[in-house]
Amino acid sequence: MKSSVVKRSTVVAGHRTSVSLEDAFWNAMKVIALERHMSVSGLLSEIDTNRQQGNLSSAIRLFVLDFYRDQIFEHEKRAGTRELSSSSMPLALKQGP
Repeated sequence: MKSSVVKRSTVVAGHRTSVSLEDAFWNAMKVIALERHMSVSGLLSEIDTNRQQGNLSSAIRLFVLDFYRDQIFEHEKRAGTRELSSSSMPLALKQGP
């Protein structure tokens, strides 16, 4: 499966910028934004505001990873198939301040 990196221009926090991401991450951002009833630009602004990494593309990838990890963890927790462990903890919690 080939996933090429695509550079897209967008508005983040009121200023134009370009972000390079694989199609899978762009598609995930669209799904997450739709689920949260917000625009992709709004979601990118939120990620930009809360990021601790210097690179916005990396912050987006980590955000998407954490989003889906959280969903899996919550699903397994409801199903009673997983106990809380460091391997299931979101990256943001592991990284600390």
